[in-house]
Formats: sequence, structure tokens, C-alpha cells
Amino acid sequence: MANILDAIRKNQDGLLEEWVQGIKSGVRRRDLIDDRELKAQSAEVLAAICDVSADTTLDNLNAPAWQPLKDLLAGLSASRAVQGFTPSETAMFVLSLKSPLFNLIQRQAGSDAKHLFADIATVGDFVDKLALHTTDSFIHGRDQVIMRQQEEMLELSTPVVTLWDGIVALPLIGTLDSARTQVVMESLLQAIVKTNSRFAIIDITGVPTVDTLVAQHLLKTITAARLMGAECILSGIRPQIAQTIVHLGINLEDVITKAKLSDAFRLALERSGRTVTRLEKSKGSALARYGEQ
Repeated sequence: MANILDAIRKNQDGLLEEWVQGIKSGVRRRDLIDDRELKAQSAEVLAAICDVSADTTLDNLNAPAWQPLKDLLAGLSASRAVQGFTPSETAMFVLSLKSPLFNLIQRQAGSDAKHLFADIATVGDFVDKLALHTTDSFIHGRDQVIMRQQEEMLELSTPVVTLWDGIVALPLIGTLDSARTQVVMESLLQAIVKTNSRFAIIDITGVPTVDTLVAQHLLKTITAARLMGAECILSGIRPQIAQTIVHLGINLEDVITKAKLSDAFRLALERSGRTVTRLEKSKGSALARYGEQ
């Protein structure tokens, strides 16, 4: 095994050229990586293999000496996950190193078939382990990207709108689950503190269905808002949702509910000491005026 690593060190430049040419002749995403970057990444991987100590073996990838190589491949995999490569394309980048290494071993072994087969098996197993590590790192990196995108989408899907001084509204669209409820609750509480609002309207017009779990999530959010000193009004109760709530026996007696967001807004204005009146214009059109009592 030491002879294999020594041969790789002595033939590093030739292996690099053969490896890069092999990748270019195969299926390669030219739209995602250019020749210069590809060669630079290949050179880094070969350099990391050559930099291990002389007593390092190829059959133990968990040895501390191989950690820099594993970290390098993990970083490359994470960056390729962001760039749009597939797991198989990322793994093939490593697996394509087999052919140059096999050719090198064959030249070094000559007619010694016993050592030839042993060295080929060792190198093949080593490259396969590197490819598996690369694939695992790619999947982990892609999962992190997906989780970050989900968090960003949750934040974007729960906007808190200031309707009036002291009145905020949270329009909800889509299904509520535990993770999204936590984001909804945090966004609403932060908005209440930031705007010093006394009234919070939670509009569920865009929520397709309300079951027991969704109702529990809504009640938790309303309770948390009350603890912050804000009175909550639940709007967007459609006839179908009202029937579902009754059939499920969900208790919303302590919650102020309105059918439309406009009704909830009007109620919040009235409870905050404001009135809504109409001013008739000369041409017959009407303007709404909000006045404080």
C-alpha cells in the first residue's frame, strides 16, 4: 500500500492530466463547471491524497490522516449541491479516478499478476469509499439547502401587516403544522412588541381546512398573543369551516370570530376607540373617515 501512495506521488501530474481528460470525455456538466475549475478541484483532491504520511494505509479511510481529504470532498460536494449537480454526477467525479489509478498500478506491477490484482482491489475499494463519502456529504449539503429554503419560505408565508396604529393582522395561507405554527407565533409576538399593538387579527381565509390539530395551533397562537397584552380576533371563518368546527366539538367560545377580515378590522377599530363614518361627496361617491372618540 505504501508503494501505491509512493507511485501516486511520483506520477501526480500525469494522473491529474489523465483524470481530467477522462472526465472531459465522459458525461460532464459544462454548464455548471468550466475546465479550469474542474482541473483545480481534481488537483486539490490528488494533492490531499499525496500529502498523507508515509505510513498511512488505503484500507482505513477513518484514519486521522485522511480527514483533510474527507473535509475537502465534503466541501466540494456541498458546493456542487448548491450549483445543481446530481448525487450521481458528484460521485462520478471521484469514481473516474479509478481508471488512471488502475493504469498506473498496471504499469508499476508489470507481469506480477498477484500484486496487480491485490493493488487493484485495494485502490478500487479506497475510491469506492471516497465516492460513498462524497455522496453522503452531497445529500447532507442538499438537505441543509432544502431546510434553509423551507425556513425562508415559512418566514415569507407568515407576513404580519400593520393595518392601523395599534392593530396588526396575520393572514394565513395553506396548512398549519407544528413547525409553521412556531414561526407564526414568533412573527406575531415580535410584531406585537415592535408596534406596541393592542389588537391582533388572525385571518384564516386562505387556510383550506381546520381540524383539531389546526385549531389547537391557532389557540396556542392566540393564547401567546394574549399573554403579550394583545386581544386577538379570528377572521375568515367560512361556512364549511364553521360546520367542521362544530362537528369536531372545538371550543372557540373565548375567541372573538368574524366571517371577514373587514369585519374584524372594523371591530378592532371600534374597540380601540375609533369610529368609521361616511362622507358623502357632491357627485354621490362616498369616502370613509376614521375618527377617534
